[in-house]
Amino acid sequence: MRAPVSAAMAAEDFSAEAAAIVRSCVHCGFCNATCPTYQLSGDELEGPRGRIYLIKALLEDGSVGADTRLHLDHCLVCRNCETTCPSGVRYGRLVELVRPRVLRRAPPPWPSRLLRHALLNVVPYPRRFAPLLAMARWVRPLLPARLAAHLPPRRAPAPAPRAAPARHARRVLLLGGCAQPVLNPAIDAAAVRVFDALGIELVRVAGADCCGALAHHLGAEEVARAQARRVIDAWWPALDAGAEAVMVTASGCGVQLKEYTDLLRDDATYAERAARIAALARDPLELVDAGLLACRLEVSGVGAVAVQAPCSLQHGQRLGGRLEGLLRACGFELVPVAESHLCCGSAGSYALVHPDQASALRTRKLGHLMAARPQLVVTANIGCQTHLAQAAQVPVRHWLELVADCLPDA
Repeated sequence: MRAPVSAAMAAEDFSAEAAAIVRSCVHCGFCNATCPTYQLSGDELEGPRGRIYLIKALLEDGSVGADTRLHLDHCLVCRNCETTCPSGVRYGRLVELVRPRVLRRAPPPWPSRLLRHALLNVVPYPRRFAPLLAMARWVRPLLPARLAAHLPPRRAPAPAPRAAPARHARRVLLLGGCAQPVLNPAIDAAAVRVFDALGIELVRVAGADCCGALAHHLGAEEVARAQARRVIDAWWPALDAGAEAVMVTASGCGVQLKEYTDLLRDDATYAERAARIAALARDPLELVDAGLLACRLEVSGVGAVAVQAPCSLQHGQRLGGRLEGLLRACGFELVPVAESHLCCGSAGSYALVHPDQASALRTRKLGHLMAARPQLVVTANIGCQTHLAQAAQVPVRHWLELVADCLPDA
């Protein structure tokens, strides 16, 4: 695709990289076949190819308006199109480059701006998020129905370890996270138990909390960079002391860690360290020895399981099929799920910013997940778990929770 860049746009720091990505597109349209928002609307501008044409127009003459902002903002950045694309277009990177500039040139209506501001200043900070969430649950009957529907149910505190984890020669740094410890603290507790059984010690480091993913998705680039620097600074001494990898149990945050290289490439102080973090970042599935784990589990009585592989896992981290393969190797009974490649509609803050589209995608996803009548649904991302659980007819759990429950008592 030709993508001439105007003199005015050439002065922008993002234009050269954006234009190179646009030029790699051959406008074949294969991406539309797997784009969730295009599937909902059938509108060309709600698919990757149409959005690339909008970005091309921006590069050519700087034109941007409410329509451009709306169509780019509707993108889930699920990266399904990247998995489908025969030309290797880095569409996710393109949207992350352009969308913040579009939001600045054509700001959304004030209610949306207020919501985004609240999300940025509350969710990444557990000491703010936890009490505000508790308060919202308390006044839930007084809230608008749409807002009340997004409040996750109360979950029990993280269970105490059944036995104190032994110290192991292998050590992996575990990201503390921001929303997940508030929404479901049992996930990381399960991770500690599972990896202890595999001879790996998970180490939490004070200060390594929010990875910056939420801010990045909302277009707040500088906030995301500041949060990434804080994580790097917190982890650096432990990496120098011999930790073999860094890990996070939310697959969406895993994508963010693996892309720290892009996020901080222009930072002379942090670029090299960011690249090292990205190279050491691992999803739990990449560290688990399925054979070693399988012989330790007691899976009888679990029942049929439907797997919802998050977009961040299969398209962002390119680990499609790994979760299903691990669970089968461990003896779990998995049911078939149609359209397993499509997004559930969570996409970080998307379900709050665009509730209608998110709800439609969730209904479609749950229809496929429940078609074979499983006893439970498992996923690998807290956002997907929370979003699906609001409407699912069966429990929705993180796969680490499921596996930890099948480990015998020490």
